Amino acid sequence: MFHKILIANRGEIALRIIRTCREMGIRSVIAHSKADAGSLPVRLADESICVGPDAARLSYLNIPAIISAAAVTDSEAIHPGYGFLAENPAFAEVCRACSITFIGPAPEAIRLMGDKAQARQLASQAGVPIVPGGELPLKDAAEALDVADAIGYPVMFKAAAGGGGRGMRIVRDRAEAAAAFDACRSEAGAAFGSSEIYCEKFVRNARHIEVQVLGDRNGIRVHLGERDCSVQRRHQKLIEESPAPALPADTRAGLHRAALTVAAAVNYVSAGTAEFLVDEDGRFYFIEMNTRIQVEHPVTEMVTGIDLIREQIRIAAGEALGYRQDAVRIDGHAIEVRVNAEDPDTFAPSAGRVSAWVPPGGFGVRVDSHLMAPYVVPPFYDSLLAKIIVRGGDRAEAIDRMCRALHETVLEGVKTTIPFQLRVLNDPAFVEGRFTSADTARLRG
Repeated sequence: MFHKILIANRGEIALRIIRTCREMGIRSVIAHSKADAGSLPVRLADESICVGPDAARLSYLNIPAIISAAAVTDSEAIHPGYGFLAENPAFAEVCRACSITFIGPAPEAIRLMGDKAQARQLASQAGVPIVPGGELPLKDAAEALDVADAIGYPVMFKAAAGGGGRGMRIVRDRAEAAAAFDACRSEAGAAFGSSEIYCEKFVRNARHIEVQVLGDRNGIRVHLGERDCSVQRRHQKLIEESPAPALPADTRAGLHRAALTVAAAVNYVSAGTAEFLVDEDGRFYFIEMNTRIQVEHPVTEMVTGIDLIREQIRIAAGEALGYRQDAVRIDGHAIEVRVNAEDPDTFAPSAGRVSAWVPPGGFGVRVDSHLMAPYVVPPFYDSLLAKIIVRGGDRAEAIDRMCRALHETVLEGVKTTIPFQLRVLNDPAFVEGRFTSADTARLRG
C-alpha cells in the first residue's frame, strides 16, 4: 500500500480523498493554487504544496508543476479527483513515465473512452445499444447538415472529447444546424483542445441513468447498481439518486449487463461510470463512459456501504477487488443534492462571501463540503459548494429526509440552488419517479 498520496484537486473532492487516506493510514499531500492556500483541504491534509497562481491552467492543470510537487514531497501516487486532470491521458502517461502511480485507469482506456465517437463505436461493436447517429467526427458544417438530415431532427451535436455539458447543442430543425455546429466546434476547441464534433439523435423526454463499475487487474469487474441523474441544468447534474426509481426490472438488468460489457471491452481497471439515456419505452442507449470518480459517487456509497475512494486506491496499489457480484447488496435509497453558488431561477453564478454556514445533520444525513464561514467563493473554479446526501429505508423516506435537511441548511452571503431543488423534490413528476431532463425548464422561476 502507498505511504503517501498527492491530491491534484481542490474543494470537497480533495477533502473527501484526504479523509479516506487518513482512515487507511496513508499520508496526504494537497497540491493547491494560491487562491486555495487557506482552504479547508489545505488545513486538514498532512502536507500541502502550492503549484501555481489562481488560474486553473497555471496550477491545477499545470502538469509539470503537479509532477514536480509529487517528486518533491516523495509521493508515490497521485489522485486526480474529478475534473481538471482526472481524464487527461497525457497526464496519466507522464505519471507512468515518472514511476508515479496514477489512481485511475490506464491512459489507453482514458484516451479511448474520452473520445465519445470512439467510445460509441466500441460499445456498438460489443453489442451495446447506442443512440442512432454518425459513427465518425464531422468534417465541416456541410457534412453536419447531411448527417443531421439523414438522422432526422431533433439531433444533438456533441464534442468528441467533451464533458460537463460543454460543446453540446440540441438542434431542432435544419435552419439552425450550421450555426449550432460552428458554435459547438468553437466551444469544444476552447474547452478541450479538440474541435471534433459528432452528431446523434436527440432522445426526447429521456432519463439519464448511469451505472457504477469497479474493475481490478485480475479482470474481476462488478457493478454497484445505477444512479438516476435526470435533474440537470445546461446538461450538468443537480440531483442524483440510487437506485433509479420506476425502472422496469429488465431495463435495470440490461443496463447493468451493458455497463460491464463496455468495461470489459476496454479492459477497464479502477472505478468508472457507464452513462445511458433511457427513453419513454424503457429502451436504453449508451452515450459515454467517465473514467474517474463521479461527483455523485456518495449515493452509491450510501446504498452499498462501499467506499469508492478506498477501492480506487486499493486497486491502484495492485490489490484484488476481493469480492464478486453476488457480494454486492443495494440497501435502501439515497439522494444527493449539489448545492451550487448560483441563482436558483437563472442558474447564473453567484460570487461573494459566505458569511454563515450551518450544514444539516441528523439520522441518515451526510454532507461533503469544503465550506467554512467566512469563505470567499473563488471566481476561478466551478460553483459547487457542498453535496448533501441522505439515505432512507425507501425512496419516500429519502425524499422527506432531504427536504428536511435542505430546510435546516444555513448558507448565507451567496445565492444557492437550494430553492430550485426543493421545488423539484416536491414536484409530482419527481415524487412519482418519472422526472426527465425536460422537466427542469418547467420548474425554473
